[in-house]
Amino acid sequence: MDFLPVFLDVKGRPCLVVGGGEVAARKVSLLLKAGAKVTVVAPDLAEGMKELCDRITHAPRAFAEEDLSGCDLVITATDDMVLNARVAELARARPIPVNVVDRPDRCSFIMPSIIDRSPVVAAVSTGGASPVLARLIRTRLESLIPPAYGRLATLVEGFRQKVKERLKSPMARRLFWERVLDGPIAEMVLAGRDKAARNALAAALDDEPSRLNSLGEVYLVGAGPGDPDLLTLRALRLMQQADVVIYDRLVSGAVLELTRRDAEHIYAGKERDMHSMQQDDINQQLVRLAKEGKRVMRLKGGDPFIFGRGGEEIDTLAREGIPFQVVPGITAALGCAAYSGIPLTHRDFAHSCVFVTGHLKDGTVNLDWQLLARPQQTVVIYMGLIGLPIICRELIKHGLPGYTPAALVQQGTTQQQRIFKGTLKSLPGIVKREKARAPTLTIIGEVVKLHEKLEWFESH
Repeated sequence: MDFLPVFLDVKGRPCLVVGGGEVAARKVSLLLKAGAKVTVVAPDLAEGMKELCDRITHAPRAFAEEDLSGCDLVITATDDMVLNARVAELARARPIPVNVVDRPDRCSFIMPSIIDRSPVVAAVSTGGASPVLARLIRTRLESLIPPAYGRLATLVEGFRQKVKERLKSPMARRLFWERVLDGPIAEMVLAGRDKAARNALAAALDDEPSRLNSLGEVYLVGAGPGDPDLLTLRALRLMQQADVVIYDRLVSGAVLELTRRDAEHIYAGKERDMHSMQQDDINQQLVRLAKEGKRVMRLKGGDPFIFGRGGEEIDTLAREGIPFQVVPGITAALGCAAYSGIPLTHRDFAHSCVFVTGHLKDGTVNLDWQLLARPQQTVVIYMGLIGLPIICRELIKHGLPGYTPAALVQQGTTQQQRIFKGTLKSLPGIVKREKARAPTLTIIGEVVKLHEKLEWFESH
């Protein structure tokens, strides 16, 4: 370890910054954010520093040794390497903690990359070896530490003394906080339900530990169209918390790999006329598992509220009083269109877009053909592989020309993506000849013409 990680309290303390450029301005901003009293010594100030003038003391001149008097911390960030070295030498002699920008060998402390979720603060440092790498690591950590962690820490702070008075044993307190911070109460805060979390924490502390343990919850999560990089940050976080994962056929293996290894996995996939689990059974299983106190993830391909029966499931949960939250996902239409280079709307080709399912609840294909056959719109059809000949025939029958561009996307956004392009008249034959297989998405409209020009994703 080249540097000892510490957090300095500089609130109200005098800190000196030598230099008035943009780099110095960034350091001044951090010091001000931490509550420091900042003096900047520099003949001239860059625009970024000028914006901070009302919050700093500016000495518009060259650095002098006397500037170090009474300082608790010094940062030098000028283009003059000789001056930077002199400031560092004088500061070390006093001794005052000193940072020389881009010269870790002259520093007594270094400035890390910071993840600020106040009062939670995380810092990443490479000891000056690679600030860019430190920023990249910080970026990854930011995705794992939601902004709501600050509110969670504030909630805990407000209960620390009460918990200490109620639970005398350090071991009991530790176990209590572990249950709170890795359970439903923390999840309430992360979902924006701060008042409910505060009430639940108060109830848990009020001699009702069983209440804390009995709280289960259901996460209705959109898994996107297949590429795990398209998952939301909240989806990733909940995947690591769920005790049970009930997943659909359309959830890709790469996405499923991101769930907890020790979680129970239950397959609830549906294919045409082949359901491994009926919808009513799924609904009741969600209720049963949640009442057992488990955190249950209902993982659905695409978005749960777009032809995903998510509404039916949370309707059951609401009737049973089961806590739940919904995490949107990138629906297949958006994902497949983007990865195919087919914009769903375009000023020159389509002013509207319609999403429909290729088969209804009774298994028929009986759509509002008049609505779908309107000009200058894009029609996106989910689950329409089997009914594609009927769909194309009816759209032609109701007014769309047979030469209207159409494309079928198979396993969109994945490395197995295939695109079959033709017209309303030719596409069914192309799909049959190429033996396309589900999952597929059909896009119909003039925007399909843009595919060859805008295609960017290369599958293997």
